Amino acid sequence: MQEIRMVDLQAQYKRLKPEIDEAMADVIEQTAFINGTAVKTFQGNLEKYLKVKHVIPCANGTDALQVALMALGLKEGDEIITSTFTFIATVEVIALLKLKPVLVDVDLNTFMLIPEQVEEAITEKTKAIIPVHLFGQGADMNRLMEIAHKHHLKVIEDTAQAIGSNYQYNKQVQKLGTIGDIGCTSFFPSKNLGCFGDGGACFTNDDDLAAQMRMIVNHGSEKKYHHKVIGVNSRLDTLQASVLNVKLRELDDFNDRRRKAADFYDGAFKDHNAIQIPTRTQGCVHTFHQYTLRVKDGKRDELQAYLKEKKIPSMVYYPVALHLQEAFGHFMKKTHNLPNAEQLCKEVLSLPMHTELSIEQLNYITDAILAFFE
Repeated sequence: MQEIRMVDLQAQYKRLKPEIDEAMADVIEQTAFINGTAVKTFQGNLEKYLKVKHVIPCANGTDALQVALMALGLKEGDEIITSTFTFIATVEVIALLKLKPVLVDVDLNTFMLIPEQVEEAITEKTKAIIPVHLFGQGADMNRLMEIAHKHHLKVIEDTAQAIGSNYQYNKQVQKLGTIGDIGCTSFFPSKNLGCFGDGGACFTNDDDLAAQMRMIVNHGSEKKYHHKVIGVNSRLDTLQASVLNVKLRELDDFNDRRRKAADFYDGAFKDHNAIQIPTRTQGCVHTFHQYTLRVKDGKRDELQAYLKEKKIPSMVYYPVALHLQEAFGHFMKKTHNLPNAEQLCKEVLSLPMHTELSIEQLNYITDAILAFFE
């Protein structure tokens, strides 16, 4: 059996090697390394795939979130509601722009924002909601959009872990990231659609927001050396775009392969008292950026150590909720208590999940975990 990896990018590359090598060689031959043809081609291809009017490529997923917030014209102290159970980037950009993050608890089963708590957190200063589609699962966009419209708030979807996920919104199927005002994603190598370095994108159906974001990623400029707004330097590298063009054609297959691996895990663990398998919410096609178990009875760390002995990698996403992070301490009241997220941080364990998992590897992983609990 081949070595089990948390994410096996090497095997995926070998499978797609001829196409990727040719695409990258074309860029090198053209020597158009910044804003080359491949970037424009990828932008158009992603627009068609997502069925969205505008894709704005940028340098990484964190930049995508920052650019989206900058495009809304917010003022210092404006409040943004988002999840406490996510990667730091979602909240980091809020603080960097001198806005105030308002962190809300998540559902214990889906790991998604609890809409009722989002609505309770709204004040006169609230300007936007950032739902995080964590691990490939969709937040409750029907309810969150209803709340946003009721209170005249903008919605920025953090789709870094859920690119390609279908969601039934208002009885129509849409890709996650195309429902709110702006969607953001990351093309970090381990993502479902990943490049060979950093990369990201914003997407929107709003012409004005698209024009604003295109300026912001290019130093606030529409015309060279003429700057309308304060912007940043955030471009998707042409070599990365060439890789993404190849991988975008494979994205639905990538996600299908991940779901098949998840189905295998589900079948092994679904009736186990000590393990809770991921909940798949109705109306959303989960794309399993991560396959994350909840390990009960305080045995998570013991199980992880056992798996390490068996040469099975695993990860804890995330060990500390954001409302407990030192970096955000000055935003939080001492009585700030988000119990579901704090419980999840003690229970969650993500298993190997990627497009190249073999049945032999899946059998080995599941047999080892079941043996641990015997």
